[in-house]
Amino acid sequence: MSTIRGTTALGSVTAKRQVYSPLETYWNSFQEWRKRRRLLTKLRDLSDRELMDIGITRSEIDYLASQGGCNPRGVLSGE
Repeated sequence: MSTIRGTTALGSVTAKRQVYSPLETYWNSFQEWRKRRRLLTKLRDLSDRELMDIGITRSEIDYLASQGGCNPRGVLSGE
């Protein structure tokens, strides 16, 4: 037989409301576009030597920045 002694304090419970917003898709797309633009700007600011160090050429910058999830050689993640 076991006896439970003591109490636990109950905190306030808040339910997250899941609301679908038609603008959410556009907002997420806009955020992804901004992230790609920042990447493009940062890569364009690098010198040719720095680009060579991470294994890409200047001609690959536009391709890498435009392909959201594409990282064919793993150069952006440091693989």
